[in-house]
Amino acid sequence: MGGKDEYGVDLDALEEVVRELHKVLNFMGDAKSTSEHSTYLPKGSLGSNFSEVSELYGAHNDVRANITSVMKRVDALVDAFGKKSAKVRDAYQDAEAENSVKM
Repeated sequence: MGGKDEYGVDLDALEEVVRELHKVLNFMGDAKSTSEHSTYLPKGSLGSNFSEVSELYGAHNDVRANITSVMKRVDALVDAFGKKSAKVRDAYQDAEAENSVKM
């Protein structure tokens, strides 16, 4: 079947990529929410009356901000890749449908 100028695309595989990326985005949303909202350290939870206490709270806030930043960047990357994958899948589906009509 087909000559050297023909191509084949596994649309099911592309659909699976899109589905898996949506799963990753859902997981990332949960992790991002946890990093932003479930890592609060109330004053006194690390102890008190020692010189490093403010440094510990500051370090915690810095790490929390870094994790949130990384999560947002990864989320944006996965979202962009998912949208591009869906767009490619749709274009191939349209081309396949168009070729079927021509035959």
